[in-house]
Amino acid sequence: MKTILVTGGAGFIGSAVVRHIINHTADTVVNLDKLTYAGNLESLQSVAGSPRYHFERADICDRAALDRIFTQYRPDAVMHLAAESHVDRSIDGPAAFIETNIVGTYTLLEAARNYWQGLDEPGKAAFRFHHISTDEVYGDLHGNNDLFTETTPYSPSSPYSASKASSDHLVRAWRRTYGLPTIVTNCSNNYGPFHFPEKLIPLMILNALSGKPLPVYGDGLQIRDWLYVEDHARALYHVITHAQAGETYNIGGHNEKTNLEVVCTICELLEELAPQKPAGVAHYRDLITHVTDRPGHDMRYAIDAAKIGRELGWQPQETFESGIRKTVLWYLNNREWWQNVLNGNYRLQRLGTSA
Repeated sequence: MKTILVTGGAGFIGSAVVRHIINHTADTVVNLDKLTYAGNLESLQSVAGSPRYHFERADICDRAALDRIFTQYRPDAVMHLAAESHVDRSIDGPAAFIETNIVGTYTLLEAARNYWQGLDEPGKAAFRFHHISTDEVYGDLHGNNDLFTETTPYSPSSPYSASKASSDHLVRAWRRTYGLPTIVTNCSNNYGPFHFPEKLIPLMILNALSGKPLPVYGDGLQIRDWLYVEDHARALYHVITHAQAGETYNIGGHNEKTNLEVVCTICELLEELAPQKPAGVAHYRDLITHVTDRPGHDMRYAIDAAKIGRELGWQPQETFESGIRKTVLWYLNNREWWQNVLNGNYRLQRLGTSA
């Protein structure tokens, strides 16, 4: 049984990881989260009463808080998911991404290194620092049929992806320079329950249910690989418990779809699952509205996830068709959760229009 420190555990992917560990393992979780706009403890209500779950409200840029948490809980591993993660927000306000994703990762690495150096030799050998990153660090695959592999050169396009690329490099440097046993994973686009509604899939679902326009950037032919968040949580736990230090793994869902295909699929599911439409809406597809594209928008991401399958035996369980149906049903059946989110400071407005 391990004690795992999960940073950003109240976020979308982080909360899925916490729920997976509490529900499917005997390990203990320490959830460290600053509770910014996208952090939501309501996503953890089902596990909050577990004696193996602990919550610490803290900022990864606060070294004193990190030192206290490491000393108090003595974790066997760190799963680092705390990050500013929305490309559009990074266009409007890049400073927060530099502070959290770069400075915060540096501060966490230093706190982890200080703690790790005080462990006995078996403890040092067993410890892992797992940095969870994105496929966006690789840039744009537009114009070829390649897939991102673990050795694809970095070429980030947005302030968000540049900040994540920077944090990836820091993590690898701390292994090379100091010997800290680190692992990096880069994932494709996640979707599923408890997703903050600024992202494409939940935004389309909630806008459609309200009879609002479904904004599609440009022609909507940008391609993404889609990964169901619970599949990703399983993969991340498998990595932290089985991977060798120094490894990198790409995690994808083998589901390349254009943004327009995703939106049309959501509309078709809502026709079936929510046939009573808002006033004035004949068909959900009628709400699709093409808008000016995002500055610097990458056209295609696609993950080669063969290595994690070959070496660790992980495969996604959900197809896009099964996962998107589960996702739409979850939002239909959990209105209280997303209505509470919308009662905060986010009103489904468009972000990231700054040139």
